[in-house]
Amino acid sequence: MTDTARAEATDPADLLDGYRAGEFAFVTPERTVLAAGVDRELTGTDVFTLDEALPEEFATAATPVAVGVLPFSDSAPARLVVPSHIRSTGPAHAAMARKPDRVLGTPVRMTAVPSEQQHQQAVAEAVRLLREGQLHKVVLARALDVEFPAQVDPAFVLHNLVSGNPSGFTFAAPLPGPRAATLVGSSPELLVRRVGNRVFAHPHAGTAPRSNDPVEDARNAERLAASSKERTEHSLVVEAVVEGLRPFCRRMTVPSEPSLTSTPAVWHLGTMITGELSDSGTDASALRLAAALHPTPAVCGTPTEAARGLAEKLEPFARDYYAGAVGWVDAAGDGEWAVSIRCAEVDGRTMRLYAGGGIVAASDPAAELAETSAKFATLLRAMGINSAV
Repeated sequence: MTDTARAEATDPADLLDGYRAGEFAFVTPERTVLAAGVDRELTGTDVFTLDEALPEEFATAATPVAVGVLPFSDSAPARLVVPSHIRSTGPAHAAMARKPDRVLGTPVRMTAVPSEQQHQQAVAEAVRLLREGQLHKVVLARALDVEFPAQVDPAFVLHNLVSGNPSGFTFAAPLPGPRAATLVGSSPELLVRRVGNRVFAHPHAGTAPRSNDPVEDARNAERLAASSKERTEHSLVVEAVVEGLRPFCRRMTVPSEPSLTSTPAVWHLGTMITGELSDSGTDASALRLAAALHPTPAVCGTPTEAARGLAEKLEPFARDYYAGAVGWVDAAGDGEWAVSIRCAEVDGRTMRLYAGGGIVAASDPAAELAETSAKFATLLRAMGINSAV
């Protein structure tokens, strides 16, 4: 991030304590970014066009950094903001204590969309098509609508997500439109980071639940690492990310085996991919790289268009910004974008939580339902709700 953006650095906890709804926050294991105000705003469905417009906007901006959110598909617009003020400091997780659960109160209503039975039916239909060879993988999501007795403050959810997910990419991003909704979440997955001529991507695919019993937790991790079904799903994602970065890089380093990564709710298989930009690739900003990679098979499936079409057919809602990306890019082209999973849309007294899972020919509908329930736990715990649906 630019020196201008770093000029107002402060204590991480103090910085996040000052967050207010409508601002942008992005907290990683390395940094905390808080952006406020709107100097310039760019929206549109073509992210490459937005990327091409940024240099002109940066040329006259006091803060040559853009922050924002990308949607899952072009059914919703991307939103980039050159903020009036931006502050950046070190990681905030260690400095944040959990806020009391009573702040939000007991939910008035919790509704699964689709129902558990309907989600399993959708998975079964996807498995049938996969076994017929129509595609290799599809990601199917479900939503959980939670209504509270009073308006939900995104700052409360953000605070507890930061406190509870020290290795996550935790965010609060205002969404375009008249409703003043906010996307909040804590994603385990780095879509892409650019630092000078170096690029990094850390795709995740393959999931197992965590357990409070250390012995069972270790067994879950071991079963995940040994699962041929989960490793196949993971390899599809890694191959796609490598091919997406290849046109921009002169060389890449790709581990031959995935590693186990974890959140407080689930285990994942992850592969850290690093690359060096070619001479022509140095013109590609972090935003352009994100647009070139998105959506990966981790959130969509493969082949991309067939998988996206099937997901839209089988899911009874539009994803909008779930499974999109959240992050920032500066005038030098450096930046960082995380996949917007383990997230919820906050709108007044309601929150819509999202969770999905990768479906391959060997998938079991009951196991896929359980996986989404485990993933809901990231947001539910931040809200003080201990039961998953």
